[in-house]
Amino acid sequence: MTKLSITAKGQVTLRKEILQHLGLAPGDKVSVDLLPDGRATLSPVRSERTFKDLAQILEGRTNGRRLSLEELNEAIASAGAGAGKGSDDR
Repeated sequence: MTKLSITAKGQVTLRKEILQHLGLAPGDKVSVDLLPDGRATLSPVRSERTFKDLAQILEGRTNGRRLSLEELNEAIASAGAGAGKGSDDR
């Protein structure tokens, strides 16, 4: 079990191994469910993006040509790296 400290402001810093276990990175969101027995569960919030969102991510990056799987993966990774930096809370 990992123990965490609470700051005077009521903040908790999650250790690297916790973030890795949950698959979280900077900018990601977590959900906290409060249980009736005084416990809480922490879960990653997964994106609910659609194929239409993917098409919008790729818009303007293809110059009308078909992309290879590697090019698609690079474009998606690039867009994902910038996610969380804008005002979109998805």
